[in-house]
Parts: sequence; structure tokens; C-alpha cells
Amino acid sequence: MSAAGEDCGEDHCITCGDDGVPMAVVRVDRDRGLALCAPEDGSRQTVETALIEAVAPGDTLLVHAGTALARLGRAL
Repeated sequence: MSAAGEDCGEDHCITCGDDGVPMAVVRVDRDRGLALCAPEDGSRQTVETALIEAVAPGDTLLVHAGTALARLGRAL
């Protein structure tokens, strides 16, 4: 048996095996706790942001299953 985290990268969910996807915040709806985000392919997806601090357009989030898990980069 390996040590915790040894088999997983930081962008990998150990619970279900799916990878987190880095996405750029395009627009924020603070009242609903949602952000419109875009991965590298340019598509758009609504993401729940309740698990992290307030986000702003231009931030980069790690998203898994439609939920932001972490901020990877902050907008300037």
C-alpha cells in the first residue's frame, strides 16, 4: 500500500479518479455563488464557488464535477 497522495497528482481526485480541470473565470454571480468559467478549449461552464473564497474574472480555478475546489491563480 502506498502513502497517501503518492499515486495522485495535485489535479487528481482520489475519491472517483477524475481529474480536476483548470478553468478561467469569465463572469461571477456572487448572489448565487456561481461563476461562468472557461477551460482551455474555450467552452463555457457554470461552476459553484461556495467552497473557496470570493472569485473574480480572470482567476484560474481547479474545477471538478462543476465545483471549484481551489484557486490556482489570482487575477491581477
